Amino acid sequence: MSINWSDEVHRVLREQKVRQVAYVPDTGLKRVIELVRGDKKMRAVPLTTEEEGIALATGAWLGGERSALLLQSSGVGNCINMLGMAIECRIPLLMLVTMRGQWGEFNPWQMPMAQATATVLTAMGVIVQPVADADDVGETFAAAARMAFNTNRVVAVQVAQRVVGAKEFK
Repeated sequence: MSINWSDEVHRVLREQKVRQVAYVPDTGLKRVIELVRGDKKMRAVPLTTEEEGIALATGAWLGGERSALLLQSSGVGNCINMLGMAIECRIPLLMLVTMRGQWGEFNPWQMPMAQATATVLTAMGVIVQPVADADDVGETFAAAARMAFNTNRVVAVQVAQRVVGAKEFK
C-alpha cells in the first residue's frame, strides 16, 4: 500500500467538497481527523455522542453544505433513532464507520455491536459498503460519497478492524 487509507479518505472529502466533518475522537480515525483539522476548507466538529453528527449533517445540508460523519462501530447504536430522520427526509449522509469487536479485539464490550453493525444499519435503510482491505478504502469511500450526495441517501463505509488495527489494553 503506497498511500495511507486515511489520506485517501481526506482526498475524497476534498474532492466531494465536504465542508463539515463530525467525529467522536477515536484512535482508529486519528489520522483522518488530523487531516480534516488541518484543512482550511473543512470544519472539524468534535461530538460528545455520535447521533449529534446526524443533526449536524441535517443542518449542514439545509444550509447548503456537505458533511460527513466519522465514527466507530460502537457508536452506531447511538445513531439509530436519528438515522430515521435523515432517511425519511432524504438528507445525504456519508458515514465512515471503523470497526471494533472483530480481528484481534481485546474488549468483550465491543463484540455485540460489532456483530450487529451492518445488520442494524441496513435495517434502518442505510446503504452499507464494507471494506476489508486498506487498498480499497479510498475507492469505496469515493463511490459511497457519490452515491450519498447524488441520490440523497445515507451511505456508510464500514472499514474492517483488520484495516484499522486492533487496539491493545495496556
